[in-house]
Amino acid sequence: MISADHVTVIRSGRKLLDNVGIDLEPGRFTVVIGPNGAGKSTLMKVISGEMKPDVGFVSYHGTSVDLCQPVELAKRRAVLPQATQLAFPFTALEIVRMGAVAQGAFNPTEQARQALSRVGLRGFESRPYPSLSGGEQQRVQFARALAQVPQPVTEGVPRALFLDEPTASLDLGHQISVLEIARDFANAGGIVLAILHDLNLAAEFADHLVVLNHGRVVAEGACLETVNDEIIASVYGIAGAVGRLPATHIPYVLPQSRHR
Repeated sequence: MISADHVTVIRSGRKLLDNVGIDLEPGRFTVVIGPNGAGKSTLMKVISGEMKPDVGFVSYHGTSVDLCQPVELAKRRAVLPQATQLAFPFTALEIVRMGAVAQGAFNPTEQARQALSRVGLRGFESRPYPSLSGGEQQRVQFARALAQVPQPVTEGVPRALFLDEPTASLDLGHQISVLEIARDFANAGGIVLAILHDLNLAAEFADHLVVLNHGRVVAEGACLETVNDEIIASVYGIAGAVGRLPATHIPYVLPQSRHR
């Protein structure tokens, strides 16, 4: 299990995260939702070990993330950031291969090819990354993360996928495909943490939903418990937007324009 306890991050006198606690369990797909500026990406940076909190700590299976060397962290978790800037015109294969190399793959090139195939980009190996569309670039970066943690569990230790807005720039079909791959990773015993803005996708895929607002966790639990009119209204300022599917009672969010 990966745990963040009493995490607080302060920048310029403002608390980006305020006493946040979250547990990421093997076999569970955890999704964080919340408005812009809620602290979602900051939380992921802290949990991934990229950012050190001002208060609190993060542990991986009982070991503080501060005690983990970068090469060790690279084998334990892969991160898909919100945005990636590249200074050199790498090919798609070269980018994905970086993930396999970081993981210590015996045959990183073949592992990278397999990851590209998983995201529907077979045949894109030699394509220059800058020539790809925004959605194709996003899938290449997702493939890099998959190449870094190709197995959800290795030697009995669960690996983790951290995905910050993984559906950005993707059409609906590829959004579903990416989240299904992530869900399969969790179902096989891995740990998945994703940040999503689409509340309906969050309700569809999350086993555990965390609602973040003003740097604090305001609700967490199953989607049936956390996606309701009261919570959505208090966090997003939109009332009467939550409905329930008749057969499953899965919540969906359908906001109405104030001018209708």
